[in-house]
Amino acid sequence: MNSTAFETQQWWKESVVYQIYPASFLDSSGDGWGDVPGITKKLDYLKDLGVDVIWISPIYRSPQADMGYDISDYRDIDPIYGTLKDVDHMIKEIKSRGMKLMMDLVVNHTSDQHAWFEESRSSTTSSKRNWYIWKKPKFDKDGNRQPPNNWAMILGEANSAWTWDEKTQEYYLSLFTAEQPDLNWENLAVREEVHDVLRFWLERGASGFRMDVINLISKVQSFPDAPVSVPSSKYQPGDKYYANGPRLHEYLKEIRKEVLSKYDTITVGEMPFVRDEDEIIRVVGAKSGELNMIFAFDLVDIDNVPGDFKFTLHPWDARDVNKIVNRLQRLMIDRDGWNTIFCENHDQPRSVTRYTDDSDEWRELGAKLLCLMQTTLSGTLYVYQGEEIGQRNVPPSWGPEEYKDIESINFWKKNNELYPNNPEKLALARKILQRKARDNARTPVQWDDSPHAGFTSADAKPWMRVNDDYQTVNAAAQLKPSDELSVHAFWKRGMANRKKHKDAFVYGDFHLLDDAHKQVFSYKKSSKSETWVVALNFSGQTAKWDGLGGLKISKWVAGNYDESLLSEKATSGTVELKPWEGILGLIE
Repeated sequence: MNSTAFETQQWWKESVVYQIYPASFLDSSGDGWGDVPGITKKLDYLKDLGVDVIWISPIYRSPQADMGYDISDYRDIDPIYGTLKDVDHMIKEIKSRGMKLMMDLVVNHTSDQHAWFEESRSSTTSSKRNWYIWKKPKFDKDGNRQPPNNWAMILGEANSAWTWDEKTQEYYLSLFTAEQPDLNWENLAVREEVHDVLRFWLERGASGFRMDVINLISKVQSFPDAPVSVPSSKYQPGDKYYANGPRLHEYLKEIRKEVLSKYDTITVGEMPFVRDEDEIIRVVGAKSGELNMIFAFDLVDIDNVPGDFKFTLHPWDARDVNKIVNRLQRLMIDRDGWNTIFCENHDQPRSVTRYTDDSDEWRELGAKLLCLMQTTLSGTLYVYQGEEIGQRNVPPSWGPEEYKDIESINFWKKNNELYPNNPEKLALARKILQRKARDNARTPVQWDDSPHAGFTSADAKPWMRVNDDYQTVNAAAQLKPSDELSVHAFWKRGMANRKKHKDAFVYGDFHLLDDAHKQVFSYKKSSKSETWVVALNFSGQTAKWDGLGGLKISKWVAGNYDESLLSEKATSGTVELKPWEGILGLIE
């Protein structure tokens, strides 16, 4: 690999970012809801794990229609999480441990209870009317009122993305829920207000932002109908017209110039619906002047039916992992961009359930397999709370009433309306919820085997039910000394090795070793001084792998099975991999 900007070392490239979903992290007050003081209590745990940057999902004042992603005041904290004073103390404690804070910036939309929107909807002549996107209705041939176009709501695909306002007799765009009206970024006053919000938090001590659905801030201003890709639905995915719109790069460059360039920041954009490589590099290229990196969703979309909505199930194997990871690794290396490495976040099911086998027999091996992959790929590593102990999806026995997320509630409601007397269809809907619902990542963190997994006091009722397996799957059990590495210990060691060998794992070159194996994802990571091989069996069967070609392993140094047996592994030719086995070796 020729020397490129990709290899230019930056603190935010080498950082391990740990995402906290505050409602479910730790409750310090006994009200059943996680809070800011609870986060502060666990900073030593995070520092010991190897975390450099803490990203906290929204804690701003909010009606909580979408768990804080519906913000009513960007400059205040919701009382359920604490106070600004609590946040200031947390920031001080984070900095004293040599860590940094990344806030969650949600500025595609606000809450419908934000003062801006309340003013906007008060009258068609309001001074803030054009702070949001308002349109007059259409009428069908029978004279029935219809939304301005056929776009589907993202968190409720059966619904229109437009919400009718009775008082002013117009629709407002609400891509996610009716409670989350989209801001009108065409309005300079809106953009300047957003810039001030960023300054507010940077001056308070934050070191950067995760920018929620930031590529949706520019829409095609003619608001045309979307093509019909889901014939069974009245409303259609409209991302062609609201994702990566015509002024997106202008807006991002403006944020960089007006605010971010004046601070040493880490920035990551959530950019769904984006596959075009030129578009990605326009945002994250070393000379783009926009963001440091984005979340590419290719890997977490691996089990979605292509072109369909999220709540679908699609088969995949190691060849799909090969294709996705190779594309993103090579894209950033060859074109001087920067990757994010992640398998989980608050919007995704648990990775050990999604990509491996989360049964008691295989859960730990699967969790370690995914750790071995993530800690050896180039890009900034993002770890989601509970991932480091191998938390898994909720059990299939849980009824739909246990699911709290608005997306899940809408999905279950839609299926009951469509199939009220069809047990098979409803059973499938329950299966999809258990596999794909965001709720799976939002059960409380399992700290120990005490009532409610130590998340809250014994006599409190958690806002969401704790997973039934907390007595065996918890952090305290994994922190106890043991001859065999726990999932937590495996992650801790993996993070440390990643930093120790950062020239290879963070900044190094990447090459697939076998792109056609149905079970094994394998690759080579190299720096100027060392070359590593990673082989990962993404199946529950033993695999024969001959992807080494002419390479010779000097030593297999790590694996998710008994590492004392690694010396028995073949170092050339054909290597046998047990079910869900992952191994790391150093080339001679």
